[in-house]
Amino acid sequence: MDYRNSNMTPPPYYGRTSAVSQTNSVLKRVYVRMFIGLLISAFCALGVASSPAAFSFIFGNQLVFWGLFIAMLVMAWVLPSRLMKMSTAGCFGLFCLFSAIMGVWLAPIFIAYKIGTIVYTFFITAGTFGAMSIYGYFTKSDLSKMGTFLMMALIGLIIASVVNIFWANSTMEWIISIAGVLIFTGLTAWDTQQIKRMAAGSFEPELTDKLATMGAMNLYLDFINLFLFILRIFGGGSNNN
Repeated sequence: MDYRNSNMTPPPYYGRTSAVSQTNSVLKRVYVRMFIGLLISAFCALGVASSPAAFSFIFGNQLVFWGLFIAMLVMAWVLPSRLMKMSTAGCFGLFCLFSAIMGVWLAPIFIAYKIGTIVYTFFITAGTFGAMSIYGYFTKSDLSKMGTFLMMALIGLIIASVVNIFWANSTMEWIISIAGVLIFTGLTAWDTQQIKRMAAGSFEPELTDKLATMGAMNLYLDFINLFLFILRIFGGGSNNN
């Protein structure tokens, strides 16, 4: 509805103060849900890594291993594509399930790396992520062009990673890891700005809540990928060395 050509009084929702309040409210839900997702992943990863039977069942069985991977891909596609048709509880539940499966997939890092390296990398990741998210929130610059470039770079990164699986070149792996850190550092700022813009929009409370879950998933993936690429760079602390 165009309130400019109507005698109706627009709801306070469109006021500047209300918009700021709504933005902060949505972002709070985004970060809380992202944190919940990270906690779920951490507990699932530790649980599987500490259970030889569970670890052997998942990573010693190709059907289970690839089944979990495909399930993650399906959920990553279903959440944004079916957002309008899902309930808010269903949307958040799917995100939690995705986080749990991701955690199971991350279990090998507790076998391959020393716990000190993992903790050290986590704090580096948290600091980097926090700084870039703050930048994305407060910057007045439009990061849209940067986001487009980063998405294209991400496609290139995925292709290079697949190629290096067969090539197994250590120098290439190092380059991919550095590129991954740079790409997901930038995507953190871009996604934060996109979420902030979304949060300031005019949406029904139910849709706003769903979009908060979607925003949490985007930032969750930024954090996880940033963590894994930084961990690869600090791979000298692996238990295999």
